[in-house]
Amino acid sequence: MRKALFPGSFDPVTKGHENVVIRATSMFDEVVIAVGRHREKKGLFSVEERLAMLEATFASHPSVQVLAYEGLTASFCQSVGAGFQLRGVRNPEDLRYEQTLAHMTRAMHPNLDTVVLLTDPEFASIHSTVVRDVLSHGGDVSPFVPEAILPWLTSKG
Repeated sequence: MRKALFPGSFDPVTKGHENVVIRATSMFDEVVIAVGRHREKKGLFSVEERLAMLEATFASHPSVQVLAYEGLTASFCQSVGAGFQLRGVRNPEDLRYEQTLAHMTRAMHPNLDTVVLLTDPEFASIHSTVVRDVLSHGGDVSPFVPEAILPWLTSKG
């Protein structure tokens, strides 16, 4: 079974995240979306809210599982039996960062491969930080996020 783990904060999930996951479902038997718990990082949405948003977004994709985790991503990959770490890239800066992480991961876990998917061009400018900023100023974020999560956003705007 080919299983990939797609880690991130997903605060909130964007159409770019959705694009990467849906495309990955054709490449892997199972895609685990892993929401990182960071004690020092305070998000706009709780981890539980992010899990619920992701579950709503991918409800029609039975090969997608949503979990939360703490600690090293590579260790979590091993604990869930994922042989691949999936990363989404929007631009050259993302690629450089992901390349560094992939090399470090490979050095520590030689059997764990990193698969990088470029987001489709129409999603390349979408970033959770920008979505949060637009939301905090009362702007319309509906063009940038999956429709399934809009009910969560109205309570934060």
